Amino acid sequence: MNILLVEDEPKVAEFIKKGLSEQNHHVDLAYDGLYGEKMALENEYDLIILDVILPHVSGLEVCKHIRKYKADVPILMLTALGTIQDKVYGFNSGVDDYLVKPFHFEELLVRINALGRRKLFSFPGTIYTAGDLELDGYKKTVKRAGKQIIMTAKEYSLLELLIVNKNKVLSRSYIAESVWGIDFDRGTNVIDVYISYLRNKIDKGFDYNLIHTVIGMGYVLKDS
Repeated sequence: MNILLVEDEPKVAEFIKKGLSEQNHHVDLAYDGLYGEKMALENEYDLIILDVILPHVSGLEVCKHIRKYKADVPILMLTALGTIQDKVYGFNSGVDDYLVKPFHFEELLVRINALGRRKLFSFPGTIYTAGDLELDGYKKTVKRAGKQIIMTAKEYSLLELLIVNKNKVLSRSYIAESVWGIDFDRGTNVIDVYISYLRNKIDKGFDYNLIHTVIGMGYVLKDS
């Protein structure tokens, strides 16, 4: 994989780069947010690893800026800020996964592999439909009954997972692993909150509901 690592601690950055290089990944380094954002926008990467606390521009702001132009590149937030509020804010900013320092390098590798698999959810040029809902995997747009629906990166990822697996019940643990990361805290209600966000955007005000709760099992997006 071609990876961009934005990390202002030289020892941590070199440790990660050395380990990933030994796994046959190519790693570019940026030591501040401003340069990291520039590299992310000017080059193509399979994965971006971002620290939160960076010189010049924070990792969260870098993430938001990247998402304006590159909605599909996986972003892993690597930071010492590990409260639930920190994670929720990170996910709302557009990150795909969140790993708290200190960490085991083996876990970082597992998460990188998981993010690589997550890119296989959909084919970029495919348009997915369910009833009168349409998700364009190339343009990263969503419409229902011809009406454009604006979504955050995380809302889009969740809807993408549901529509690719339409008519299939997805468990909360599968959704958590696929959209939020392999060890997402299942004791929180973030999944329920985001399902509610989706319902407000793609079901509320329309003729029928597409997202359904299957009690004790999970959620399903039905074709009609």
